[in-house]
Amino acid sequence: QVQLVESGGGLVQPGGSLRLSCAASARTFSTTSMAWFRQPPGKERELIAAITWNSNRANYADSVKGRFTISRDNEKYMLYLQMTSLKPEDTAVYYCNFYYTSYQVDDYDSWGQGTQVTVSS
Repeated sequence: QVQLVESGGGLVQPGGSLRLSCAASARTFSTTSMAWFRQPPGKERELIAAITWNSNRANYADSVKGRFTISRDNEKYMLYLQMTSLKPEDTAVYYCNFYYTSYQVDDYDSWGQGTQVTVSS
């Protein structure tokens, strides 16, 4: 009964910025690490950012480090991804989900619909 709803995607030119949001309905949201994933066209879904339940720690894939910032608001059950200096290579469908260190991407049984981010001039 977990519901994950991503939003905020769209078309943006290279160098632009975009802020993605993820609304989570799970009761365990506030005590569970969360993450953002993305799936470029024709490629596998990949983990790009994760954050602990209390925002004490955040980690990023090298491909987005220094450009993307993950954050959360536990009171509002929301997860965010602030993206800056966007590149065409960032074009993908972006998903949020719970994060478990023992999980690989294909271990997840459920995903939201994702939100499309297209970076093009």
